[in-house]
Amino acid sequence: MKELPNPANPISQIALPRGSLHSSPQNSIEAYDAKTSKPIIEVGWAKHQDEVREAQRLRYEVFANEMGARLPETLAGHDIDLFDDYCEHLLVRDGHSGHVIGTYRVLTPAQAQRVGGTYTDTEFDLTRLRFMRERMVELGRSCVHAEHRHGGVILALWGALFEFMARNQLNTMIGCASIPMLHNGIVSGHAAASMWHQLSKTNLASIEFHVRPRLPLPIENLDTNLSVEPPALIKGYLRLGAKILGAPAWDPDFNTADLPMLLQVKDLPLRYRKYFTGA
Repeated sequence: MKELPNPANPISQIALPRGSLHSSPQNSIEAYDAKTSKPIIEVGWAKHQDEVREAQRLRYEVFANEMGARLPETLAGHDIDLFDDYCEHLLVRDGHSGHVIGTYRVLTPAQAQRVGGTYTDTEFDLTRLRFMRERMVELGRSCVHAEHRHGGVILALWGALFEFMARNQLNTMIGCASIPMLHNGIVSGHAAASMWHQLSKTNLASIEFHVRPRLPLPIENLDTNLSVEPPALIKGYLRLGAKILGAPAWDPDFNTADLPMLLQVKDLPLRYRKYFTGA
C-alpha cells in the first residue's frame, strides 16, 4: 500500500501532512442501519494511493461509461489527470460493501501554487479572482455512483467539505459545474445555453467576480428559450449560496458545458450553516 506524498508547503496556516486531513472519528460516519447498527455510509479522506485509485475508477465509470467522456488512457478504467497528485480526495463508502460510491477532489491554495494553477484556470481566465487565491480551494471531479444518488451521499460530502474549510481557515470554493450537452437524446448546446440564460438572471455574481471562458459555448448561435431544469448538483450549489461567475465554457472531452461557480462560506444560509457546522 503506497503512502501519498506529503506536500512541500503547508495546507494553510495549519501545517498538516497530506493524508491527515480526514474528518475526526465522530464525524466520519454519516448514518447507521437501524437493524444492524452498521454504518450505511462512511466518509473520509484518502490516505493511500490505492484509495485514490478507487475514486478514479468511480470517476471513470460515471464520466466515461455513463456520460461518454473521452478520457486519456493513463491507466485503463481510471480517470486520471495531472492535478490528481496534488489534490486531497474525499471518499464516501457504502457501509456494507466498502465500495467508494461518491467522491470529490480538493485542490488547496498551497497545492495550486505548486502545480501552477487550478483545473478551472484551464477553462477560464480567473484574473479577477487573484486576490482570493490565498484562502480559495478548488472542488472538482464530483460524482456519485448511479445506484446511490440520494441526498445522503451528497450531504455527507458537503458536510466533510465545510468541516475541512473551517479547520484549515479557508473561505472560498470554486469549480466548474457541468451541464451535459445531451438533451432529449440529441447532442447540442441548446439546453446549456437556455440554462445559462435562465440562471444569469437570478444567480450571477457581481461584475467584479466575472471570469471569461477560454473556449466559450457559442451561445449566440444556440436556442436560449428551452424550458430546462439545472442538474441537481447545480441546484444544490445555488441553494448553498453559490454564484455563477460568467458564461459557460465548452469542454469537448467531457461533452459538457461548464459553468464557473464560486461559493464563499460566509454566504452559506443559516439553516445550512447550522446543519453543516453547528454554528
